[in-house]
Amino acid sequence: MTRPVVLVLIDGLGYETAIQRLGYMEGLAAAGVARRWRMRTELPSLSRPLYETVHTGVAPHEHGITSNDTVRLSSQPSVFSVARAAGRKTGAAAYYWFSELYNRAPFKALHDIEIDDPGQIIQHGRFYQHSDFPDSELFHRAALLADRFRPDFLLVHPMGADTTGHRFGGRSKQYETVALQIDNQLAAHLPRWREAGYDVMVTADHGMDEHGNHGGSVDIHCLVPFYHVGAGVKGGIVPDEVSQTSVAPTVLNAMGLAPPASMKARPLT
Repeated sequence: MTRPVVLVLIDGLGYETAIQRLGYMEGLAAAGVARRWRMRTELPSLSRPLYETVHTGVAPHEHGITSNDTVRLSSQPSVFSVARAAGRKTGAAAYYWFSELYNRAPFKALHDIEIDDPGQIIQHGRFYQHSDFPDSELFHRAALLADRFRPDFLLVHPMGADTTGHRFGGRSKQYETVALQIDNQLAAHLPRWREAGYDVMVTADHGMDEHGNHGGSVDIHCLVPFYHVGAGVKGGIVPDEVSQTSVAPTVLNAMGLAPPASMKARPLT
């Protein structure tokens, strides 16, 4: 079955905080509406390398985006490029590093901050440059993209958890509050996306420790949730740990598209 997909990539939200503070998502899993996995990120557990891993299914040491300072276009087949090549529509409401990975590098705000161009890999893009851009505004931009253009693949990338974690630490009350606020946004928007026929997947790029750091190999940096709400998806909580390289093939499988050979992990659903 071919289904459009919304992928919500929550920047910097670790597994422990997610299962304790994403009450709406956990409620869906407990009710058998969503399926939830514990997912281990690739290394280093940094944002730009893992943005690329999430969308290509390839580890940083292979795809070459090994630092947040590596500014260049992706060299791998990605969910965006595979969907685009198959004639599907793509969209993103996300931090500008995604524009640099899949549309043009370096980012030029005057030309790239708002994109509606069928020739681009990300055809409909609303990109922000400041890490404290409000998550509620980001979700509204994503909702407008879904309503106006109905992309077959839509990335939604809120940054509030990462920004707050760096400022106050990943065990702070401020970090936990942001997680609750993101869950509230999911509760508001996910039902509308489901009514529109979308599968919705929710995950994170990496976690955050109590000092406001990530990048290493410890569990608090490397364990994140992965939720899938969709037609025919068996709900519940999966005890087994899975790899972050599974995200891209899982998205493409839901869209009815064959993952390329570079995506070696099996789809989760």
